[in-house]
Amino acid sequence: MDAITLLRMDHERVLEMLDRLEHAPTVADEPPENVLQARKKLVTEIVVAESGHEAIEEQYFWPMVRAEVPDGEALAGHAVDQESAAKQLLDAMDKAGPHQSDLDEMVRRLVDEGRKHIGYEQDEVWPRVRSAISEQRLEEVGEKMAQAKPKAPTRPHPETPSSAGVQKTMGKAAAAVDHIRDSVTGRGKD
Repeated sequence: MDAITLLRMDHERVLEMLDRLEHAPTVADEPPENVLQARKKLVTEIVVAESGHEAIEEQYFWPMVRAEVPDGEALAGHAVDQESAAKQLLDAMDKAGPHQSDLDEMVRRLVDEGRKHIGYEQDEVWPRVRSAISEQRLEEVGEKMAQAKPKAPTRPHPETPSSAGVQKTMGKAAAAVDHIRDSVTGRGKD
């Protein structure tokens, strides 16, 4: 599978979750406990999906864009800046309780910023990648991303630098710890 197809599948999944999250009852609506717990579970699903997605992009996709696409440094730099801000937000959301009063605002920001970021990648970056990089190269990078995805972090780790080298070393260590923590706590297994 080529890199853009893999990323598009991730985007479709995240957009579907963002739609569900946007229409879920809020803390301010004072829904029953089970509804707030279901919304928090959805937040966790988004955190897990986005953490892995961003990690494999930082390891493989953005380095390719920087090196092989005209003006790739600017394209990747803008996207990574958006992703760094999203990691801060996702980290706060992951740590938030289902009753936390500012969770509603965090959800609104995530929905707005997530759609904007996905739009940037799909509308601005991907057409330029497709015109500059061969299908064979996109397949090669896509295979590496697919292999890395199951071992990717399940938490945002906003303190970890976004460079490919750091993600391939420190990111792998953080991911291993994430997977152990998830196994012990049962996080994401419902």
